[in-house]
Amino acid sequence: MNAVRVLIADDNPVVRAGLAALLTAQDGIEVVAEAADGRQACAAAAEHRPDVVLLDVRMPVLDGLAALPCLVPIAPVLMLTYSREDEVVRAAVRGGAGGYLVHGEFTADQLVGAVRDITEGRACLTTSAASALMAHTRARTPGRSLQSQHAPLQVQSDVAQSVSAGVDRARYGLSQREEEVMELITGGMTNHQIAAACFISEKTVKNHINRIFAKLHAANRSQAIAVWLGTVRGPVRHG
Repeated sequence: MNAVRVLIADDNPVVRAGLAALLTAQDGIEVVAEAADGRQACAAAAEHRPDVVLLDVRMPVLDGLAALPCLVPIAPVLMLTYSREDEVVRAAVRGGAGGYLVHGEFTADQLVGAVRDITEGRACLTTSAASALMAHTRARTPGRSLQSQHAPLQVQSDVAQSVSAGVDRARYGLSQREEEVMELITGGMTNHQIAAACFISEKTVKNHINRIFAKLHAANRSQAIAVWLGTVRGPVRHG
């Protein structure tokens, strides 16, 4: 089995050295390059073609968010930073980051696990990052806690929230759980990710999705999202 090849981008040399020492001590992980800013990270990624990029947010020359467009096409990007502001987390995920870990919210073993997971398409979020992304879902489903130390997510869009403002969704007749699942579908989650976020099985997720599609008169996710966001006219519930 080939080793997971990692690029570490952080402007703090002490942090870089610590991460490199931690990761290289693991079987099956190799640190192939380090970078002190976003521009160096882009150049190193193009040269070394890593399997994973660990990326800080606040760096000189070119910050992590600005570097995402050149890094994401090369390798999965795992944000590893002290920045926990909601808008920064959302911007990183919208930009294509596959995970977001905030220093102080994960253990060394969890970091190693996240590096391995992201290469297999399983993204990881620490608590404050998950809270930033799940805030609008919790607001729509009061009393439901979706906190998770490693809640896997893909991209969620603030644009979707603004488009859907004022849409009368009660007429679709979705249950509270079905509404919650539909919100996560709109956010770009896979069935596996929805199951993890809601603490239910993938089979249960599929059952919810089948019922959602029937109620929205949708044949697939794209059609369901269009109806849910109000970009196409949805069905009216009778009875």
